Amino acid sequence: MIRFMVLSSALIFSTLSMATPPSAGLIDAHLHYNADQAKEFSPADIIRLLDQNQINAALVTSSPAELALQLHKLAPDRVIPFLGLYDSYQDKQTWHQDRGLPARVALALKDDAWSGVGELHLFAEHRHSSVFQDIVILATQHDLPLLMHADPAAIDRLFEIAPKATVIWAHGGAYPYPPLLNDYLNRYSNLYIDLSMRNERVAPNGILNPEWELLFMDHPDRFMIGVDTFSSNRWQRYDELVEETSLWLNQLPAEIKGRISHQNARKLLLPAH
Repeated sequence: MIRFMVLSSALIFSTLSMATPPSAGLIDAHLHYNADQAKEFSPADIIRLLDQNQINAALVTSSPAELALQLHKLAPDRVIPFLGLYDSYQDKQTWHQDRGLPARVALALKDDAWSGVGELHLFAEHRHSSVFQDIVILATQHDLPLLMHADPAAIDRLFEIAPKATVIWAHGGAYPYPPLLNDYLNRYSNLYIDLSMRNERVAPNGILNPEWELLFMDHPDRFMIGVDTFSSNRWQRYDELVEETSLWLNQLPAEIKGRISHQNARKLLLPAH
């Protein structure tokens, strides 16, 4: 815990990949910069990767939390630091049992550099945790969005605790099915969705799924893109993964593409810019 501090799909994919270069001006709404990754990639290396992929800004969370602040200090107008609550991989499974965590989070949030809290991993069986409740209340009191890796029951519980909370549902949720997401977006007006790790669902073999396209058309202001660099391998493949995401973005109408690729994230995460 924190210590605070009529072509085949393959041919279509090939043709689109050659015809559509990566989109300019993206905002990546889901990145990690953890201690093991920092051994391989310096803060300057990360900024270079953002530069070469035309990433205008990026939401970054880290374990330990201070690493996200290091990146933010290097590029304050581009790195959007979220307060990570984990010091180790095991904390993903146990943080909601740590009764000392809310006090440490409250202390950390006295530093107004933080733009949000998370990523928090929580599922139905632990949704009534008092630690979770306290963290949600703290984030909401500070008017900070929560980045949640969660199932629908945990999302419901979060909005029971704080109906006015702002939530980013990571990866399109635990069950990323368009009808379910449509229901939840209609249910909660302050719920947003990042699509990290979901390229193959959104665009199998690189071809945009019509059901997802309709969902984007129905809720154009509620989606953001992200790569989710949960491992060093994801940073090593960052160029490739941005290009993969850009491939399906480029199949959307220009207005919808603009909102999902950067406008929604800018409005939510960089309101003063």
